[in-house]
Amino acid sequence: MFSNKKKIITYIFIFCVIFTRFIKINWGNDYYFHPDENNMASAITRLSSSSLDPHFYAYGQFPLYLVYFSFRLINFWFSPTSGSVVSFYQSVMGLRVLSAILSCLSVYYLYLISKYFFTKSRYQLIFLLFVIFNPGLIQIAHFGTTESLLVFVFIFNIYTALLINKKFSLKHILLSAIITGMGIGSKITAVVFILPIIIALKFNLLVTIYYLLITIMSACAASPYSLVALKDFLGTMRYETSVATGGTKVFYTNQFLHTIPYWFQLKNIFPYVSGLPVFIFSFFGLIILFFKKNFNIKFFIVLIPSLIYFLYFGQVYTKWVRFVSPLFFIFPFLAAYFISKIKSLNWVLVLGALGILPGILFINVYLRPDIRLIASQWMDKNINNNAVIFSEAGNVVNIPLNTKKSFDVTNFDFFSLDNDSKLLDRLGNEITNSDYILIPSRRVFKNQFGPKFPYSDKYYKDLFSGKLGFSLMKTFQLPNYFLLDPENAEETWTVFDQPKIRLYSKL
Repeated sequence: MFSNKKKIITYIFIFCVIFTRFIKINWGNDYYFHPDENNMASAITRLSSSSLDPHFYAYGQFPLYLVYFSFRLINFWFSPTSGSVVSFYQSVMGLRVLSAILSCLSVYYLYLISKYFFTKSRYQLIFLLFVIFNPGLIQIAHFGTTESLLVFVFIFNIYTALLINKKFSLKHILLSAIITGMGIGSKITAVVFILPIIIALKFNLLVTIYYLLITIMSACAASPYSLVALKDFLGTMRYETSVATGGTKVFYTNQFLHTIPYWFQLKNIFPYVSGLPVFIFSFFGLIILFFKKNFNIKFFIVLIPSLIYFLYFGQVYTKWVRFVSPLFFIFPFLAAYFISKIKSLNWVLVLGALGILPGILFINVYLRPDIRLIASQWMDKNINNNAVIFSEAGNVVNIPLNTKKSFDVTNFDFFSLDNDSKLLDRLGNEITNSDYILIPSRRVFKNQFGPKFPYSDKYYKDLFSGKLGFSLMKTFQLPNYFLLDPENAEETWTVFDQPKIRLYSKL
């Protein structure tokens, strides 16, 4: 009977993992709102039998090749006469499925890791639930980008390091080197993920050299055009590094002006991606660990690489959610460690239920139609044909979408407003001639305020206060948040898959 109960629990957990990672994997309803995903998918469509150069070097080629050759194999098996080019739709779906699969594998390895730290199965399950219903991990599993792959590499190396610490094995070192090379062949920042292995090896010089050599060879094999097209690769890296460090200012980094390193992530990222309860619990877990006696090396294997990663990426100018995604697991880990010190089963159940609530609510993003389509359908029903709508430029796809009525929509470049006097003159005319003002996301008004953006600041203040002669007609937002307003998070947490949309009508 106990065995049957254990099997049922296992099946439930497997279902939850697959459900949370794969539900509505085609979110967006055939519109693609994530710019990195679009760029990677476009790169895949440029691959062919005659050329494996994607002409895209912001990321490595490994995930591009993995999706490309997977579809080539599928097409060869089911449709031998099909061409060598993979379509844009196939590329996006392939990248998303890859992210979801790797996220599922990360959950599995995190479960194996939990056995090293929690002796009782109830606390292993609590940790597993916190990971499964982690909003950040659910979100990146739905993005066809490199984040889930990087998380997997980090988690895999931590697990492998724990194995090596327990029993030295060249086989595990070799496998870790290959996986790490694939990570570096996807994004160069994966080089940080060698740290758990280095710690487990206790800085054994010869074995470390062996590990690093295999890693380098694996990375070169996974992303060959980073070497073949070295000049283009280095040029892209210089630009991307300049944007990341703030040397090159672009409109989509305005939100990071005057932000405080580390505090920004603790305030604007981690509470949202973890869920507020787990985020709070994790601090109690960290305090307990801090005062723990006999600090075992296994804790160093998990915490030291995570701390080093945070110390570096926490201080860069661009503090996007994706930059710290490999650390999403650490908060469920610390939260579960805190709960493992609670003796009362009732309190364990209460805190466990509270911890997974934000993740359960977050699933609403993928259980419902895309919010931009919901807004567009409402506008189709409630706004007259040929209505003049004043909106904002800078979105990957503009709203409204797929409407039956013919709207006259102007997408205005607010990102250049404060530096272009011609745009300022045009702004007044657009406001006068518009029947409605549409704010498709928080991207402009949350970032462009204060003395540095005098005209943008005044425009939005006047709009929100009614001075422009418009009143709020309708807001569109998914009911997917718990206590925290998602618009206060770093903007990429919401603008790709869950923006809050506002529609104002002329008085």
